[in-house]
Amino acid sequence: QVQLVESGGGLVQPGGSLRLSCAASGSIGSINIMDWYRQAPGQARELVARITSGGSTNYADSVKGRFTISRDNAKNTVYLQMNSLRPEDTAVYYCKWEIHSGLRIYNIWGQGTQVTVSS
Repeated sequence: QVQLVESGGGLVQPGGSLRLSCAASGSIGSINIMDWYRQAPGQARELVARITSGGSTNYADSVKGRFTISRDNAKNTVYLQMNSLRPEDTAVYYCKWEIHSGLRIYNIWGQGTQVTVSS
């Protein structure tokens, strides 16, 4: 069974940067959409950034101009470059992929990686 493995989270000071990665542990079908979500304590999970198979990107208003999503199709990996981090960016970050395998379309989630922005 394919799993998504996230890495790159940690503790950073306000204004700092982090780069998250999300890679598949095994072979996978066609990856259509790759998303990054985040969930802060007591809050709903929210979509942070999205990249399609064609390379189109969308961002939450709160991260526009600071975060950049990218994908390496050869490595089946998606990245989230986070710059100018703020305390309100503190959350568990999850990747989610929409997979097309034959006639089947399904989503898979990573286990989450903690990002803490604090001085």
